[in-house]
Amino acid sequence: MTVVPVIMCGGSGTRLWPASKPERPKQFVPLTGDLSSFQETVQRVTGLANAVRPLVVAGIAHGAAIRRQLAEIGAEADVLLEPEPRDSAAAMAAAAVWIEAKYPDAVAVVVSADHHVPDAVAFRAAADRAAGGAREGRIVTLGVRPSSPSSAYGYLRPAGGEGVQELVQFVEKPDAATAARYIEQGYLWNSGNFVVAANVLIDELAAHAPAVLEAARAGIAATNAQGVLGDSFRGAPKISIDYAVMERTARASVLPVDFEWSDVGAWDAVLDASSRDLEGNSASGDVILLDSVNTYVRAPAGLRVAAVGVADIAIVSDGEALLVCDLARSQVVKQAAELSKARGPVRRNFADLAEAWAWYERWLKTSALPLWWSVGVDHDRGGFVEALNVEGEPRPAPRRGRVQGRQVYVFTTAGALGWSGPWRKAAVGGLHYALTHFRRADGLFRTLVSPEGAPLDDAATVYDQAFGLLALASLERAGGVEGLDLVREAASILNALQERRSNLAGFVEVGNNPYQSNCHMHLFEAALAWIEAGQESWFGLADELGQMALDRFIDPVGGFVREFFDPNWSPAAGDDGRLVEPGHQFEWAWLLARWSKIANRADARQAAERLFECGRHGVDARGIACNALWDDLTVRDPEARLWPQTEYLKAALILGRSADALAAANGLKLYLETPTAGVWFDKLRPDGTFVDELVPASSFYHVICSLAELRSAASVQP
Repeated sequence: MTVVPVIMCGGSGTRLWPASKPERPKQFVPLTGDLSSFQETVQRVTGLANAVRPLVVAGIAHGAAIRRQLAEIGAEADVLLEPEPRDSAAAMAAAAVWIEAKYPDAVAVVVSADHHVPDAVAFRAAADRAAGGAREGRIVTLGVRPSSPSSAYGYLRPAGGEGVQELVQFVEKPDAATAARYIEQGYLWNSGNFVVAANVLIDELAAHAPAVLEAARAGIAATNAQGVLGDSFRGAPKISIDYAVMERTARASVLPVDFEWSDVGAWDAVLDASSRDLEGNSASGDVILLDSVNTYVRAPAGLRVAAVGVADIAIVSDGEALLVCDLARSQVVKQAAELSKARGPVRRNFADLAEAWAWYERWLKTSALPLWWSVGVDHDRGGFVEALNVEGEPRPAPRRGRVQGRQVYVFTTAGALGWSGPWRKAAVGGLHYALTHFRRADGLFRTLVSPEGAPLDDAATVYDQAFGLLALASLERAGGVEGLDLVREAASILNALQERRSNLAGFVEVGNNPYQSNCHMHLFEAALAWIEAGQESWFGLADELGQMALDRFIDPVGGFVREFFDPNWSPAAGDDGRLVEPGHQFEWAWLLARWSKIANRADARQAAERLFECGRHGVDARGIACNALWDDLTVRDPEARLWPQTEYLKAALILGRSADALAAANGLKLYLETPTAGVWFDKLRPDGTFVDELVPASSFYHVICSLAELRSAASVQP
C-alpha cells in the first residue's frame, strides 16, 4: 500500500502577528526552534511507512518559499499551487485527484504545515494505525486527547472504545466551561489531520460536494509546469472539508491519539511549545530578561529587547511592528493584526544605500523573480503574461511586444545581478516567443498578439523595436543564444527602421503624436546597450540620438525635455507641447550621463544635471515623483505611477546625488510593500492611497534597471 503524505500549507496565522503575515505566514517562520513548522512537518511525514515523497498544497504566492525551505533541509516534494485559496475541501480534492492519477490505490495522510508535533515516532505510529482504517474505506481523523480545557480548538465526539471508531459529532470551538465539560465526557481535540484513500475521498466528494470535485479535476487537468492549478480551480465553492464531507459522510471515523500536539495558533501556544529557562521564559534574538517569568520574547536582527519584572506576556517584533500581549489574551492578537493591516504598511526609511540595496536584493531574488518566473511566464504557450493581480495571480490579456522585450531584459539582468534561478531559460524562451509571434515579414516587431499568439495589431512602433533591440543586446552581452546571430538580428531591425526616418532628423512614430522624444529615448538606450555589448557600430546611432536630444528635445531656455513636437521638431501646439514628465527628465538624465562617459561628452553631463534639477520640481516631500508637469514646471498631474520613482532613483545614483537617491529608494519601497511579496502597486493617488488594479509586467523593467544601478552604487559606499 502506497502512502502519500499531503502537507496543507494554507492559512495566514494572523494570531501570530507580527511574526506571521500573509506574505510570510507562520508555517514558514521558525517559532519554536531552528526550523519552520513546514520543515518539521516534511521531516515528520517523510518517515511514514511505505511513503513516497510528500505532496504540498499551497497558495501560489508561497511557491518560492516552499522550494527554498525544502532545499534548506535537503528534501524533495511535489507541489500544487492554488491560483486562489478556496479552503480545505478544494485543496484536499485537488490532492486526491492528483494522487489517484499517479497512485490509484494510495492512502493519503493529510497534515497541516503549521502544527507542532514534537514526537514524530508517535505520530507515525498513529498514522500507520489510521491507514489500516483507511484501507477499509474509512475517512479517519486523528483526535488528540486533551491536556487542558482549551477554547482554541474544535472538539470531536468519538463513539468510544479503542482504535479507529465511529466519529459521532463535530463541535465548534467552545467557551472554557463547555470545553471542561467536553473533556469529562471523553471528547477529543480536532487536530485537522486526516488519513483516507484518495479514491474514497473522491467518491465522498462526488456524493456530497460535486462542485468542489469538478473544479479540482479541471484545475488539475490544466496544471502548468510549475504546479499551478488551472483557472477552473477558482470556481470551487469555498468550504472546509469538515462541512463539505466529514459532517455528511457515513465513513467518518476517529483514532484517539495521545501524542503532544498543538496548532501553535497563538503566542501562548508558541511559548508552551518552546524550550524554556528555569523561570519559564523563552527568548530568541538579542534579549535581556531580568526578574521575569513565563514570558516569550522574540527580537529581530538589529534590535535588542530588555524585559524587567514582567510575567505572562509575549513581546514580539519583526523589525517593523512591536506586539506586547498578555498571554491570556493571545486570541485577540488577530484583531490587532487586522487593525494594523487597515492602517497600511509601516514606513521605515533606509539609513543608507547599502541598507537599501540589501532590502531590494532580498525582495528581488526571493520574492519578485521567483514569482514572475513561476506565474509571469506562460509555461504552456510561451512568452510572458501581461499582468498579475495584487495576489500574484496571472490575468489573461492580449500581449504587447514591448512587454516581451522588457521581460527578456529583466531576466537577463537578473542573471547579471546574481540571481541563481532560471534566468537564461526565461530570457531565451521569451526571445524565441517574440521572434515567432511578433516578428513581421519585414523584420520589425508587431504591437499586439492574443494570449494564444495570434496577431491583433500589426503596427510596428519605433518604441517596440527599441525594446526588441534592448532584449537582443542584453542577451548578446550575457553570452549570446545558441543558434541565433543576435548581432545580425539587431542589424536587420535597425535596417528596416530606416524607412521610418523623418525628413529632418530621427524617426517618425506610429500613432497620434508621430514626432516625439520618448521612442527616441528608448532607441538611444538600446544603442548604448549594444555599445556596452562590444558592438562599436552602434556609436553612430547613439551619437545621433544623443545630439538630437541636446539640439531638439531639450528646451534651450528651460533645460527640460518636452514630449511632443511638430514635423519641424518645434514644440507641438496646445497642451501636448507643454507636457513635461519628471520621469522622463530623470530617464534622459541617466542616458545622457551614460553617453557622456562612453563618448567623452562633457556637454551631455551638463545637460543631464540640468534635466535632473527640472525633474526634481515634480518630487514632493515624501520623495515621490508625480506623473506630469507643465512647461513652467508646476504640477500638471499629481498622481504618481511607479516608473517615475525608479527613474528618479537611477538618475540620482548615476549623477552621485546620494541624498536624492536615498529619498528615491525610500519612496519606491512604498510601491513594493504589497500583501503578496513580489508584485507592486502601480499608481499612487495624491491622498496617499494606491489604485486597486492589475500589476503591469511592463514595470518590472523599470524596477530592475534602477536596482542594477543601486547595486553598483551600494558596492562603493564607504
